[in-house]
Order: sequence, then C-alpha cells, then structure tokens
Amino acid sequence: MALSAPKLNLAKSMQMYEESQKLSPGGMMGIRRPYNFIPGEYPIFLERGYGGHIVDVDGNDYIDMLCAYGPIIMGYDENEINDAVKAQMEKGFCFSLVQPIQNELEQKLIDIIPCAEKVILVKTGSDATSVAVRIARGYTEKNTILRCGYHGWHDWAVEVHGGVPKCVQDLTVEFEYGDLHDLETKLKEHKDDLAGIIITPVGHPLAKPVMTPPAGYLQSVRNLADNYGAVLIFDEIRTGFRVSIGGAQAQYGITPDLSTFGKAMANGYPISAVVGKSKFMDVCEKKVFISSTFFPNSLEMAAALKCIEILQRDKIIDMVWEKGKIFLKELEDITNAANAPAQVSGIPPMPYLTFNKVDDYYKERRERFYTETIRRGLFIQPFHHWYISARHTEADLEKALVAIREALQVVMQEYPIK
Repeated sequence: MALSAPKLNLAKSMQMYEESQKLSPGGMMGIRRPYNFIPGEYPIFLERGYGGHIVDVDGNDYIDMLCAYGPIIMGYDENEINDAVKAQMEKGFCFSLVQPIQNELEQKLIDIIPCAEKVILVKTGSDATSVAVRIARGYTEKNTILRCGYHGWHDWAVEVHGGVPKCVQDLTVEFEYGDLHDLETKLKEHKDDLAGIIITPVGHPLAKPVMTPPAGYLQSVRNLADNYGAVLIFDEIRTGFRVSIGGAQAQYGITPDLSTFGKAMANGYPISAVVGKSKFMDVCEKKVFISSTFFPNSLEMAAALKCIEILQRDKIIDMVWEKGKIFLKELEDITNAANAPAQVSGIPPMPYLTFNKVDDYYKERRERFYTETIRRGLFIQPFHHWYISARHTEADLEKALVAIREALQVVMQEYPIK
C-alpha cells in the first residue's frame, strides 16, 4: 500500500506568483499559469536546470519530463551548445544584414529534411506555422486552411477566440486526426476556397492519447491534398529532431509540400524554420511578405548547428528511442498491474498516460496522480504529453517509473473502480 507523499514546500514560488500577478496579466502567459498544472502543488518559478533535471526557487529538485514543452532534446546547460553561442556572440549577432551562418544552417536543413529545398528561418513555432499558412494562401490564392493539432497562438490557429475576428476564425476548419472520412468531407465542403492542410503527423490532442499515425493514414492525407489541390503542411515543431533527424516525414516516409520545425532544433534557443519545395517557397520572393528585425539573429543559428551536429555525431535520437521503448513498456506494465483505468500511448520519444472516462471520477484520478508524481519529484503535466531527453539517465527514468507506480497505487486506493 502506497502512502500519499508529503506536500512540497513552495513558499517562495507562491510569494513570487503573488508579486507576478501585479506585474503581468495572470502573472505569466498561457500554458505556464498554475491552473494548467495542479494549483498549489506545482512550483511556479524555477531557478535552474541541469542534465534532465530542474530546480525550483524553493530548492526542490525534479526529473523534468516536460522538457520546457519540448525544446530540450539534449539536456539543460549543454556546454558544447553554449560555447558555440558564445563564440558567435563575439562576432555580433544582430545586424541590418544577414551573416554567413544563415547559409550554413539552411544548407544543413536542406540536407537532412526530405521536403526541404528552401528554408526560411524564424523564431517561434507560431511564427513558422503562420509563415507556412501564408505561403499556402499565397501560392493557391485561396483562403481556407484545414487544421489538425495545436499550431500556435496567432489569429488563424488560436483555440481561444477572444480578440480574434469571426471572419478570421471562419477561415480555419478543424478535422479529426486519423479520420479520413472527416477530412474528405471538409475538403469537399471547402474545395472552392481551399488553400492548405496543416497537420501534426503524430497526433497529440489535448489531454487525450498521443496517436501514432494509423497504417496508411499520412499517405492518404497526402493523396487527398493532391486530389483537392491543397498545399500539404506537416507541423513538425514537436516531432522534428526528436522522432528522427529528418522529422516524422523521414520516419514514416511521407513527404509534405511544406514543413515547420522548431523546439528540439536548438535545445532551447529560440529558433524555428519553415522548409519546403521551391515552387511553394518561392512565393516569398515577391508575392508573400515575411520579415522581422530578429529573424536573422545568429546566436540561435549557432545553437541549432551545434545541436544538430551533436544529434548526428552521438546518435542521440537512436538513444532517446531506445530509452523510450523501455520506458513505454514498463509504463504499460505498471499501469496494468495497478488495474488503473488509464491508457498508455505515444511513441518512445514522447510517452503519455491518459485517464479513461470509465466513471465520474476520471478527473479526480488524474488530479491525484499528478499531485503524487510532482510530490515525488517527477515533473510532468496533466494536459501535455511527456518527453525523454538525452540526459535522462537510467536512474532518472527508473525513479520516474517508481513515482508513477506509487502515484497510481494511491489513486486506485482513493478512487477504485466501482
């Protein structure tokens, strides 16, 4: 019988949170607000990170399997990457013109990503997906985008519609991952004004099981896009440089017209990329406008080049997959042994556990589970899949599994299936 773990001391975090709400709306933005975790149980301010761990301002140390929502593919405080950034810093990094390192990184992306014939470097995932959508609209001279997955905070994609004009909302239509009938129905409905399809190739709906592509699904999406004249965009912000060095498109053998990459590309430095076939990308030369003061900044480019070099040199993605395979298998065994109404899902680099709606207590089970895991030093999140990084040691992952096992035992003791 597992006992509930003692509550963490979060006094300093809570004090800083009170201060922050006087300084910024909600204290911080969006997914980092406390209500996206378990209020009162999770830290709110972090002090530092090392390896596969984070340490909060109260000194609590956690195994971090949220990995900054995905960018940390290596680990925190990576000396080789930081040194590459410092060397670039000595040359300067923000100019009126671009630096040679831009060509070097763009060529690297073209070399390793199947659909990449040309590249546009930007800063965030939302930047990249919005550029890709603008390219699709510019190329087709049409407006409607069919979407599947989370694609960022800009007007065309945001899921909370406050401040977004209705006419803009109506130009984006959502379809269900894995449901070809739903996709084709919406393609037929919007065929006269259809610009593109944007999809996360590995499905990760909010608080639902992470879905590997069903057999033949991505190829069928590719075929439907061609049949209806839609530009096919793979949103690989999460899967790029984690599923494989060339993204999910390389892993599953389906080449889109455009793709977006970010997160693990530079191990936390802010950079993303839109890559694609020249005939689509070339609309940005005269027809479609893309510009920003900070897009050409080179520190992030240096970080990305060094990160990609390490990923290839040390076969990091293979290592992450092997760790993930073991973790997923043990996670499934633990869940089954606990007789928990929960579903293990995901792919080895991106595991997840979802509580099934078998009765009226699934939300209570979920909240109790995440309360117990954070108290046991495992940092994961109720509404976002988890990640495995290179610096998660065998001991880290074993400790994470112990925390999960004990948490599930507490959950089933307090909320048994009736």
